[in-house]
Amino acid sequence: MPAVFVLIWSTGFIVAKFGLPFAPPLTFLSIRYLLSIVCFLVWIGLTRAVWPSDKKQWLHLGVTGILMHGGYLGGVWIAVKGGMGSGLAALIVGFQPVLTALWLSGLGAKASDNPNQPVVSKRQWIGLLLGLAGLLLVVARKFGTTNEVTLLTFAAAVFALFSITVGTLYQKQHVIPTDVRTANVIQLAAAFVVTLPFAMMEAEAITWNTSFIGAMAWAVLALTLGGSSLMFMLIQRGAATTVTSLLYLVPPTTAIMAWLLFDEAITVVTLIGIALTAIGVSLVVRPARQN
Repeated sequence: MPAVFVLIWSTGFIVAKFGLPFAPPLTFLSIRYLLSIVCFLVWIGLTRAVWPSDKKQWLHLGVTGILMHGGYLGGVWIAVKGGMGSGLAALIVGFQPVLTALWLSGLGAKASDNPNQPVVSKRQWIGLLLGLAGLLLVVARKFGTTNEVTLLTFAAAVFALFSITVGTLYQKQHVIPTDVRTANVIQLAAAFVVTLPFAMMEAEAITWNTSFIGAMAWAVLALTLGGSSLMFMLIQRGAATTVTSLLYLVPPTTAIMAWLLFDEAITVVTLIGIALTAIGVSLVVRPARQN
């Protein structure tokens, strides 16, 4: 499941490259949320999935939806649409594992199975730093591009970083295990309600063509129904630090996809960065030895 999640999640920037030239970012996302809700409702109707019975869980799911869909996706897509290079956007959002670990360590959090054991072990800290170093190497060549980085695009990317970080921690803390299909509908509905008013302010019109329709179809079926559902389940089943460390693998995987689809060069430095990232993530997700 983690491998499939990384592969699907890594296509996000590829979809942006195909779809954003033909639609404003928040309008694209609003349509994506609405179509995703319809697909999930059909799925729920066919399988009779159970809705959360606790009203507080609806509220918690709504908060995570606003943060992890509306805030994260909205910030990233605004940044990319505004001209920020995908490498720089990936680098900024790629700080999430370290930010999560710093937050947990700052709270003095301990592992649930061992009150004396910190949530983030020394081995995991080494893995996080190795992953960050690999991530920096992978996106280093992007800094030489001519894409403009404005205060707006930088602020949007940082907003996306904090949104997905806080959303992940909030879900792990407050959302109890529930059906991923009904949970996604609640999350997406909350994101749609928050995003739609801003989308209505966008002046750019949608250009309906095969690239836009294909990007939208992939965004709904693969990224939302697949990727977001997998992330929801991974957060339910694993520690926050372990889950977020998987996002280190997204920029290297995206670089490989861009090489295959758009013939973007992969340098020796990029290959070294991918190797460091893989080693770092393996140190984070590897189970601790039992005494």
